[in-house]
Amino acid sequence: MHQPQVCIIGAGSSGITVAQVLASRGVAFDCFEAGSGIGGNWRYGNDNEMSSAYESLHINTSRQMMEYAAYPMPESLPDYPDHRQIAQYFDDYVDHFGLRDTITFRTEVTRVAPVGNGYEVTVRSRDGGEPETRRYREVVVANGHHWDPRWPEPSFPGADSFPGTQLHAHYYRTPEPLVDKRVLVLGIGNSACDIAVESSRVARSTDLAMRRGAHILPKYMFGIPTDRLTDSPLVKAPLKVQQTVMAGLLRLSLGKVTDYGLPEPDHAVLHAHPTVSQDLLSRLGHGDITVRPTIDRFEGSKVFFADGSSGEYDVVVYCTGYKVTFPFLGDEVVRAEDNHVELYRRVVHPDHPGLYFVGLIQPLGAIMPLAEAQAEWIGDLVTAAGRLPSVREMRAQIASYDQALRKRFVASKRHTMEVDFHAYRSEIARERKESRKRARR
Repeated sequence: MHQPQVCIIGAGSSGITVAQVLASRGVAFDCFEAGSGIGGNWRYGNDNEMSSAYESLHINTSRQMMEYAAYPMPESLPDYPDHRQIAQYFDDYVDHFGLRDTITFRTEVTRVAPVGNGYEVTVRSRDGGEPETRRYREVVVANGHHWDPRWPEPSFPGADSFPGTQLHAHYYRTPEPLVDKRVLVLGIGNSACDIAVESSRVARSTDLAMRRGAHILPKYMFGIPTDRLTDSPLVKAPLKVQQTVMAGLLRLSLGKVTDYGLPEPDHAVLHAHPTVSQDLLSRLGHGDITVRPTIDRFEGSKVFFADGSSGEYDVVVYCTGYKVTFPFLGDEVVRAEDNHVELYRRVVHPDHPGLYFVGLIQPLGAIMPLAEAQAEWIGDLVTAAGRLPSVREMRAQIASYDQALRKRFVASKRHTMEVDFHAYRSEIARERKESRKRARR
């Protein structure tokens, strides 16, 4: 048995595709997973204590767009499988490629430190025992970015004196705590819409508050999963054309979001991460959900909003996103200020050779196929089939990406890692080609 040269942190959807790629190339590796099962965020009730999955969760991208190329999803699955079906798919993936024995479960990575031409990685069993430090040439970080909840900062005035329940969407599991309660949901992302819709079926009242408007995409258009429409020749058209066509389709099939009481979005469609919901507009149209502007302050059980209106609530659910966190990496290695991490092609740290990040993106589409593409590129680099450009060139690309990001997407912590699915997949394919050329030279 070869001494493992690569450490993979996490056995979620990104970590397992890295494991598959490295195993297929004969690269020895260790993969550490804090929980007792694979699947990360998609394993409901995961004992790694980091999963954000709720009981009713389904994917928001169709299975055809989410599946790995190396192991397609069974056609027997519905267009939008639930979290249990996705977790089973990941289990089947791992077992199909014989990867389960390469994963060390119930083991946390507590520290990664650059040392010489490699890294010292300290791990600790969650079942007891002394920490152990091992040496690796490369480290692949695949710990996900939807597990460390971001609360409103600073908190709203008076929030500390609210007598009811305040919780983050990360901790939401089932609607039972909302039954017959006056519920306020803050946010207009996918989780906010799912929770507001679910609340509206059991709560005494449900209000949905938001800082800005959003374009709501249904899961189906004309009987076809919406993201499969966007996987058409349209993706090769200029962005303005894509936006015009998508806006026209939404207007034709749904009308204007303002017709349902939502605020007019301050950005064009495709200029922000999409909010996908098949049910929100229907519940709004039926009067089961009331739209509010963002919160201004709390006074006891009463919440005042930015427009001066107010309401009394028993439960406030914050759907305010997540912080990008690497608890095993010191700030001297990687800093994630405002969720921004400077990485070449969103994968390579230019200052730390052999340190790679997989799945640290927020695509207009599914992460899994993109993580698979990232893993293939890492496989090239690890086996010396590919070679990186100079640090100066990598820094220039990072600056170019940041500049394009500011022009392309709404300025918010939610969009610091945003990528266009098809454009980014093509970008990684071109980079792999160039990296192989560099290696041959």
